[in-house]
Amino acid sequence: MLLKEIMGINDRYSDPSVAAGLVKKIEEISDTLSRQVRLMEVCGTHTVALRRAGIHSLLPAKVKLISGPGCPVCVTPSGYIDNAFRLIEKHNCRVASFGDMVKVPGSDGRTLSAHTGSGRIKVIYSPSELSALAAETTEAVVFLAIGFETTIPAAISGFRKALEEGRKNLFLYTAFKTVPPALQFLLSDESHMLDGFLLPGHVSVIIGREAYGFLERKNGIPGVITGFEPIDMLIGIETLLKLIRVGDARVVNAYKRAVREGGNPAARALMYDFLEPYAAHWRSLGIINDSGLRLSSRYRDFDAASVFSLAEETDAGAPGCLCGAVIQGKVTPADCGLFGKACTPDRPVGPCMVSSEGTCAAYFRYGF
Repeated sequence: MLLKEIMGINDRYSDPSVAAGLVKKIEEISDTLSRQVRLMEVCGTHTVALRRAGIHSLLPAKVKLISGPGCPVCVTPSGYIDNAFRLIEKHNCRVASFGDMVKVPGSDGRTLSAHTGSGRIKVIYSPSELSALAAETTEAVVFLAIGFETTIPAAISGFRKALEEGRKNLFLYTAFKTVPPALQFLLSDESHMLDGFLLPGHVSVIIGREAYGFLERKNGIPGVITGFEPIDMLIGIETLLKLIRVGDARVVNAYKRAVREGGNPAARALMYDFLEPYAAHWRSLGIINDSGLRLSSRYRDFDAASVFSLAEETDAGAPGCLCGAVIQGKVTPADCGLFGKACTPDRPVGPCMVSSEGTCAAYFRYGF
């Protein structure tokens, strides 16, 4: 597609006059509701996009947006950071990581940024860098492999490239998470008070609409797959309200220009050629069955957790930090006594303020 055509699409999906019309429709539907409804935007990309566009400020009082556990940095337990320190300080590994993880505190408050000057940690921007990074040394190189379905195929592609080029010193310390089990976990709490999900467009490109079929079962709630332009998100909210009004627990794909019913089979095939599900540890949510992906037994020799006998991950948050409750939609950043005071993007206490997609960071930059 030509750049001019792409720009044209973006213009159409951020047209103020179209947005105004959608806001009016949302207000009209809201007037017919008997109570306030709570809509959870699942992913951090939506959290940022909704607030950057000011959509949260345009909605009527009966429509409340809350944030969910869709920020990979935010749901990674502190014990994962502790193990990254062990890889560096005990096993003398070189650690490769995306930038956000370097700023997340471990259980003792330290961050991996302490090692940025030592050469033991390398911030990368793409998994495609991993093979070249491993080629620079004979020492063990460990990639802190976190992320959801959106980024997992790229990470595995980079790992596969390294294997094909004969790198035997590259290991993955996986904290890959999958979205559907987390949503099922949230709904298993009878006190969840959720009325609908804004489902992430980028994750859905990989897994497809059909992966959310559990929402359509008995006691389910509606979900709408949306993109990240202002019009996309307003259409998603309007569609959700229509479903809620008539009690229709259905999953609607409102992002058909990118998401197919069955997602991207090739990307999923790549993932599951190298990975297998396991019961993963989520910050504050605990262990969720089949919610994580780790290297399968075929590639266990490259699994850092196995090769270096890393400790079982624990979950210790900083005193007073409510990040765990924030990612479950139980509180907002404003409820945390540290927010905007002891905890800011310049000196974050918890991962929700560290990550660029974290709820606290988004609320700090763009308001409530």
